[in-house]
Amino acid sequence: MMMKYLFKIFATQRSTFMIKRRMQSFVVLLFLFLFTFQSYASYVLIPMDAESQQNHLKAYGITYWTLSKDLKVKWLLNYRGGSFLLPDTENIRKECTIRGISYEVLSDGETEEILEEISSPSQNMEAVVLEKAPKIAVYSPKGNQPWDDAVTMVLTFAEIPYETIYDKEVLEDNLILYDWLHLHHEDFTGQYGKFYASYRAAPWYIREKAAAEKLALDLGYPKVSQEKLAVALKIRDYVVGGGFMFAMCSATDSFEIALAAEGVDICEPMFDGDPSEPGYQSKIDYNKTFAFKNFTLERSPNVYEFSSIDMTRNRRISKTTDYFTLMDFSAKWDPIPTMLCQNHTALVKGFMGQTTAYNPNEIKSNVLVLGENKTNSEARYIHGIKGKGFFTFYGGHDPEDYTHRVGDPKTELELHPNSPGYRLILNNVLFPAAKKKKQKT
Repeated sequence: MMMKYLFKIFATQRSTFMIKRRMQSFVVLLFLFLFTFQSYASYVLIPMDAESQQNHLKAYGITYWTLSKDLKVKWLLNYRGGSFLLPDTENIRKECTIRGISYEVLSDGETEEILEEISSPSQNMEAVVLEKAPKIAVYSPKGNQPWDDAVTMVLTFAEIPYETIYDKEVLEDNLILYDWLHLHHEDFTGQYGKFYASYRAAPWYIREKAAAEKLALDLGYPKVSQEKLAVALKIRDYVVGGGFMFAMCSATDSFEIALAAEGVDICEPMFDGDPSEPGYQSKIDYNKTFAFKNFTLERSPNVYEFSSIDMTRNRRISKTTDYFTLMDFSAKWDPIPTMLCQNHTALVKGFMGQTTAYNPNEIKSNVLVLGENKTNSEARYIHGIKGKGFFTFYGGHDPEDYTHRVGDPKTELELHPNSPGYRLILNNVLFPAAKKKKQKT
């Protein structure tokens, strides 16, 4: 009996001991679980400073890709060059690795510290929520052109999808299908790019002129200038209704001239078959333009220039010293211009084009200058509001080809993955994704 009693006591003590051991093991496992959960990465940071990011241009592409998956992104304005904060998923990490994009994995605590720093009133920073991937249209003629377009090249390199539209689609009101529109190297005045003096006998010029005339007739217009004006007016209405328009090189000032010259014949006989209207300069209506005022049109068909808006012929600066400076805005009070100026440097290499830079004396007072060359007194990068929409004009043709000429080989962006000049284009691409506040006309 004694032995049976002692065995029972021993069994009870052993059971209690095992329960305690199990409880201790459970507590340890619970602690490890909680520790792992707290330190688990909830966000992926795409740094955009000069030191950390190996491919700035493709970083925009992964941001766009994330938005296309119905995931929101935070654009950290002025934080490490305008970094992006993405939700942490295995697919996002894989895509970053595949595309050669530098990224950092953050815990909840690390993320909160960064956002607290950004929100501090003492910091010129802001976190802007990007909500959806904008649908992008590029206004460009079908087929190969004798020049390249920086925007289509960088969209392709960054792996951001876009659709190409031209006059027929614009006149059929298809612009409402898109959030963002880029104007390819284009002449909206009907003067065929003012290439007459140098290229009127070139096969490509003859071919392009004939194609433009046929298209105008097919669309019901007797002159190319009239058809291009109709397109420009549709684009104007798109912007006024809430669209986002980005234009480079000659598509900027030729668009403005077409609007201002509505109803006035400014084309010489070699362009439209009849003389220009006498005294047409006095009939220009600057109230119809988006950005420019008081400009003088270039009358001669033999001069490769549209008007006094462009500073190309007045430039007195060498290639080695040709830079422009991005303006510094308040991220909390002026998030839109801040967004458009995000970069890993405030100093951007200059580059030439048919329209290289803008005369500051001919820019309307309600238009913001985002980038300027103070030495040469010229604006390179400007932005404004028109109705419910926005427009950005960027002078020059190719940010990584200083004097890109007709027929030159295209720029290989694999050699320029950190281009500050191309970053400005991609800032504009993501701009429509940002959560908007109501704007005044």
